[in-house]
Amino acid sequence: MIPQRTATSSTLTLHVNDTAHTVTVDHRATVLDVLREQLDLTGSKKGCDHGQCGACTVLLEGRRANSCLLLAVAHDGAHLTTVEGLGDAEEPHPLQRAFEERDAFQCGYCTPGQIVSGVGMLCEAAEGHPSHATPGEVLQRSTGEPAELSRAEIRERMSGNLCRCGAYPHIVAALEDASGHVGPRSGTAHPASGPASDRDSDRDSDRDSDRDSASDAAPAR
Repeated sequence: MIPQRTATSSTLTLHVNDTAHTVTVDHRATVLDVLREQLDLTGSKKGCDHGQCGACTVLLEGRRANSCLLLAVAHDGAHLTTVEGLGDAEEPHPLQRAFEERDAFQCGYCTPGQIVSGVGMLCEAAEGHPSHATPGEVLQRSTGEPAELSRAEIRERMSGNLCRCGAYPHIVAALEDASGHVGPRSGTAHPASGPASDRDSDRDSDRDSDRDSASDAAPAR
């Protein structure tokens, strides 16, 4: 649609969680403001409001974005996914289930952003995108196959999401559990074969032995 404009506002359409919403927004409003204040989607949190903590993370056209830095007026027609669009209590997303099973949260304020960012990250890895932590020899033989997610890779790829409670070891464990159940771009969830306690038992035993190691005490920066 052609936005209706005044000197200070515009009417536009945002496609959020597969639903079209036509709203009139102040030109200064961010996507985060619109989600929370006009669409009543309060899962995305306003933490730092400077794009540094990741609490406001959404998927914009399938890619991770800090919604506090996105001017709504510049995103007419955009397709967004928030944490509310990933799953619900009856049918949670595999990563939501893994967060619960791994106790990957404390106060919960950062959790929606962690989960949405984690889904986006797993999609990027499934598409074979490297990170700063990807070894050089892997880059040289890059074939577009899914990236292997070591714990170092996960920490680096999630370094834009802060947890002030320090639940990083459990967040990494949850992402490892869910890594085989998310497909490219869409965040498509593949059915889990069973609860985390029944999956990847060898990897779990190794993880339990060093879950509280110093390397997981803080995110890579």
